[in-house]
Amino acid sequence: MQKIYLSDSGPKVSPAIYGFYRWNEVSGNAAQTMESIVSLCLELGINTFDHADIYGDYQCEELFGKLISSKSFKREDIVLFSKCGLVTPHESLPDVRVKHYNTSKEHIFKSVENSLRKLRTDYIDIFLLNNLDPLSNVEETALALQRLKDSGKVKNVGVVGFTVFQHQLLASLLKTPIVTNHIELNLLNTSALDNGQVDYIKQRYMRPLASSPLAAGRIANGTDAQVVKVRAKLEAIGKKYNADIESIAVAWLVKLGALPLIGTINQQRIRHIANAFAIDLDHQDWYELYAASRGEL
Repeated sequence: MQKIYLSDSGPKVSPAIYGFYRWNEVSGNAAQTMESIVSLCLELGINTFDHADIYGDYQCEELFGKLISSKSFKREDIVLFSKCGLVTPHESLPDVRVKHYNTSKEHIFKSVENSLRKLRTDYIDIFLLNNLDPLSNVEETALALQRLKDSGKVKNVGVVGFTVFQHQLLASLLKTPIVTNHIELNLLNTSALDNGQVDYIKQRYMRPLASSPLAAGRIANGTDAQVVKVRAKLEAIGKKYNADIESIAVAWLVKLGALPLIGTINQQRIRHIANAFAIDLDHQDWYELYAASRGEL
């Protein structure tokens, strides 16, 4: 895969990004599974990996750090995202009683130091706020992010799931540009096209980063009425391109200018996503799929 700029001021990334956001579902030898998945991603040209402090029951960053230290690949050959903001109960955090958000400066600084230590790296290419805590002082949040950027520990700043107004608010308080906003976007959830998120992301000269590009497997396996209608259209269009329905579903996102954020550990599904980049979806085929998604066909 040819690397592309994430935004007009962001770094180059692979057009597909692998995220560990579903790794709390991984059973068995997680370290072995991670090595296998990362090796496949690198084989396919995916060199960009998305972490968070909470992923994999707070274990993923440490597993990935051990993989880096094993010298199976060089740090400079990969792009690392990490994030904080969402806090979930865990046995290692006895003071956390309920899932909540925390984007205070203290939590951000602590999280970055922990991520650097666990990932065994001196810097994070892109550090993101995982939603915005309405109780935090946003000016202090912005100052913390700016200090981390100025220190070199964080090369770029991004956000996750921000509304247009939240995005505008944080951007107004930062000297450094926000380079990405991770949003849920797929053929079974197109709300980001209606609520202004995609338009605003493009206005800020960024590429939409689409999490859950295959709707957590529902596109292939779901049974509700919307899925059945969308799948039928994917199958019909897939014959035209001689492609799997999951590849067509991701090609729909790529046509929109979005980057798919892969979350599955199913290797065949990862290959289907990678194959999407060889498909140039026809303009009207894109709209047929959009209409099916909205129940208009």
